[in-house]
Amino acid sequence: MSRKRPPSPPPVIEGFEYVSLIGSGGFSDVFLYQQRRPRRRVAVKVLLHEWTGEGQRAAFDAEADLMATLSNHPTIVTMYEADVASDGRPYLAMEYCSRPNLGARYRSERMSVPDVLRIGVQVAGAVETAHRLGILHRDIKPANILVTEYGHPALTDFGISSTLDDAGRAEGMSIPWSPPESFAEPPRTGIGTDVWGLAATLYSLLASRSPFEVPGGSNSSADLVARIESAPLRPTGRTDVPASLERVLATAMAKTPEARYPTALAFARALQQVQTELAYAVTPVDLLDEQGHVQEDTVDGPADDDDLGTRLREVVSVDPRGASPAAPGPRDGGPAAVRPGTTPGAGRAPAGVATGPVVDDDLGDTVHRSMASASTPGTQSASSPDLAPAPQPEAPARRGATGLVAGLLVLAVALVVTLAVVLWPDGGGPPEAEPDRTAGADVVDDPAPPADNLGGIVPAVTDLEGVDNGDGTVTFTWENPEPRDGDTYGWKVPDPLEESRYIEVLEPTKTLDADPSGRTCIEVVVNRDGSPSFDARVACVP
Repeated sequence: MSRKRPPSPPPVIEGFEYVSLIGSGGFSDVFLYQQRRPRRRVAVKVLLHEWTGEGQRAAFDAEADLMATLSNHPTIVTMYEADVASDGRPYLAMEYCSRPNLGARYRSERMSVPDVLRIGVQVAGAVETAHRLGILHRDIKPANILVTEYGHPALTDFGISSTLDDAGRAEGMSIPWSPPESFAEPPRTGIGTDVWGLAATLYSLLASRSPFEVPGGSNSSADLVARIESAPLRPTGRTDVPASLERVLATAMAKTPEARYPTALAFARALQQVQTELAYAVTPVDLLDEQGHVQEDTVDGPADDDDLGTRLREVVSVDPRGASPAAPGPRDGGPAAVRPGTTPGAGRAPAGVATGPVVDDDLGDTVHRSMASASTPGTQSASSPDLAPAPQPEAPARRGATGLVAGLLVLAVALVVTLAVVLWPDGGGPPEAEPDRTAGADVVDDPAPPADNLGGIVPAVTDLEGVDNGDGTVTFTWENPEPRDGDTYGWKVPDPLEESRYIEVLEPTKTLDADPSGRTCIEVVVNRDGSPSFDARVACVP
């Protein structure tokens, strides 16, 4: 990334209206456009003119093909189209993730353990899906995990990815999140590279620093490489991070690839085990087989479709009473959730490397199926061998006896109705009995209604604009649409390819030195109670 390079002019693209610059990289610029039909905001990545040679164009086309293959995964940024603009520059139109990416958040925000575990399992599903297609990402880091408006992580930037058959190249990786073999002679990459990168990213989210960064010490590239190659991984330093999670991260970041988890799925299973240990909801792993069905990856083949440990593009039917899965027993490669209504450890095969069919290139179809209904605890199905056949009623001896019994039943019913009217004249019933909470009783309390997950979103700034002061400085101002006591603002020079943090200011204004390139840009968010705006706004002054 070169801060001195001015962004290229946004291209004219039929059906799209230019809105603003999102960021600039070494080979491309990313702009925000408004698509006219359907009307939505999209991020458009445009290759620079000087990089439109045959080799760079082929690499750009390869990235488009990879994104098209993977982008229907719920944790991979969706690509809408790829084409060539009227000025000859190729572009990719992709999903616009408006909230600050994890690279912009991990240094200034203390992320909770449940959130980090959830993100880890979700992204591991995306990485495993790519690996099953024979694709390595090779540059997993916080800045390459974007966040949608609904807080869902989305993996992006497959620009330096490669196939498993061409895994020897390791150029272009980000040093703080790269494993030791990336710096070997010759450098090597493989599945273990992505496992390390994801683990290093989760470590960064917990520790608010990269894994081998020394706070207050020298952290040059040479220092980081030396520590990555030989220094042991230090704990995150947080008291709320359990020892089991520290061990999982240390295993995923072992110095040799052979000592790490063999697959991203095995890493996800280990994270799920920590979720179970801490009594958190177990996050499903999203995977897709070639039929678009849920597949539980086991040594012996797919398990039951209703296993909550693995799913792909499936709408799972959830018990409305909120019953939590029971704690699973040990499994090879990590745990999976226990299905509601089953006994822990029953009906589950140990997980391992996938032996089923790989994912088809066409990820376009989403299968919507309800989970197979679980048996109600305490009941048995008609096919249960333990259920004795119901005794057959004896034939009546006489018709007269039958009439006598019927008459007695009528009298009994009348008596019950009379007693009910006398005892409960208001039409109500008897007081509801307290649930049996003795040992062995199966009691499920109704939970409170779920909270609105959008209620805490911090609004974006409005009316962001800048003025050239004529003295080599530019002053930017903005408005807070919903100001609250304690609100502050964060600003930075927009840069999607580098790890930079927002600088806090108290007032809605900031004066910057004019960029020598002739175009000065700023990115601004509102900070509220430790959380930034859901949408970072960017403005530039030529």
